[in-house]
Amino acid sequence: MYKSIRAFIGAKEYETSRSFYRDLGFKETPISPTMAYFQKENLGFYLQDYYSKEWVENTMIFVEVDHVEDYREELLSLELDKKYKGVKVTAIVYNEWGKEFFLYDPSGILWHFGLFY
Repeated sequence: MYKSIRAFIGAKEYETSRSFYRDLGFKETPISPTMAYFQKENLGFYLQDYYSKEWVENTMIFVEVDHVEDYREELLSLELDKKYKGVKVTAIVYNEWGKEFFLYDPSGILWHFGLFY
């Protein structure tokens, strides 16, 4: 019955965020001058040219991946933290439910990449 779920996220600097997500490997489809859809495999989200500090800095997205260590190394190899201010990839955290690491986007959105045990 369900086909997908798509979050709407904001951007502090829209053009910077668009570039960041393209560099992250997402394909961009413009919707309007102030919104674009980003897709990678079967995952997608809408990026808006809208910023509310409280909203954006409290946005978190969890993406389940097959191999946390490999995906983290792939992200580190992109050197996004050198190209975009505020971007950071953290160390892997091991929890009783699984493992994950975090990626902060240029606006402060927190992406979780993890694997459940």
